[in-house]
Amino acid sequence: MSNLPQLNTEIIWAILNEEIDDATVNQLVWHCLGYRYDESAKWNTTEVAAEWRDEYPEPPDFINSRPATVKLTRSIPPENKQLLKQLGFTGYKIGEFGPRQTRRATAANWLLSYMKSNNMEK
Repeated sequence: MSNLPQLNTEIIWAILNEEIDDATVNQLVWHCLGYRYDESAKWNTTEVAAEWRDEYPEPPDFINSRPATVKLTRSIPPENKQLLKQLGFTGYKIGEFGPRQTRRATAANWLLSYMKSNNMEK
């Protein structure tokens, strides 16, 4: 996970446009949540908030797990729920998206919220 791309709006667009693979999307969210993989081949969760660590001692696959994605959605503060629209994302066209794209959009919005909450440059 040490070779993750720098979190910025270009990366958010790459997630939405499916230019970044699902594994990297998951790893970006995991890293922001505090999950770290150590040399002993174990997940270190000391930086992970209790509400995530207790339910997910190992990081969940946000692209393939509806419950994990619902939890991610609910963890976005109300004032940050529309950040994708503010970025200019108009959504996917009907018939051209499925659960995978919706979950990627959720991850992208959560990452934007993380960026805003941590005063990271867009």
